[in-house]
Amino acid sequence: MPKFAANLSMMFNEVDFLDRFDAAAMAGFKGVEFLFPYEWDAVELRAKLEAAGLTQALFNLPPGDFSKGDRGFGAMPGREADFDAALELALTYTEVLNCDLLHVMSGIVPVSVSKDACTETLIANLKRAAPIAAAKGKTLIIEPINTRDIPGYFLNTQAQARAILEAVACDNVGLQFDFYHVQIVEGDLAKTFEAQFDLIRHVQIAGVPERHEPNVGEINYPYLYDLMDRLGYDGWVGCEYRPKAGTVEGLSWMKGI
Repeated sequence: MPKFAANLSMMFNEVDFLDRFDAAAMAGFKGVEFLFPYEWDAVELRAKLEAAGLTQALFNLPPGDFSKGDRGFGAMPGREADFDAALELALTYTEVLNCDLLHVMSGIVPVSVSKDACTETLIANLKRAAPIAAAKGKTLIIEPINTRDIPGYFLNTQAQARAILEAVACDNVGLQFDFYHVQIVEGDLAKTFEAQFDLIRHVQIAGVPERHEPNVGEINYPYLYDLMDRLGYDGWVGCEYRPKAGTVEGLSWMKGI
């Protein structure tokens, strides 16, 4: 049976962020993830985790300035210093929160910059960052994201991610496999998951197409949960979806899994 982590950036929005840890624990979750923790003090977040008996499964590097279109720096030529600073800050949070995984956002391809240049930048950044993260016992992951949700995002396909990860060739740099994004971009979920399994370090789920609960939409998740079990996936499955109605009211999909 997969172990599910509630995404506190999207779920339990009925209460303030710092109250979502207790809400997730009361709903039966043992782990949580969120997008960005940086507006809160790391020690305060750790206290919330410990009080609720939760494990921090994942969060993202700082994305930059959303208002200016930033969605990460990983593949952005000329922004290597921003990437290094984002990594340094994120690693301080991983140590306090006892979190082993960090998602490196690639960013949106700038005008007049080639995808080849972005590929080279991401590979170089990951190669440079990997030993820094490894020294702290942390793993970095990259995630293909569909361009309907984030137009212009650099990293979109599983083949693209594999080529980058094989070029980086570091044990602590892997793949975040989000079934929601994969279904929108390329489909063939079961076979694609199997093909990428050697790279996968974290999984996320959501219904397609509206990104609601995983039992809402076109994906047969019970089949995929069984597949994870058969393949021996023992990492977290992040519930990165927007509840269709109330968060707790929508959790019926977890019963009987």
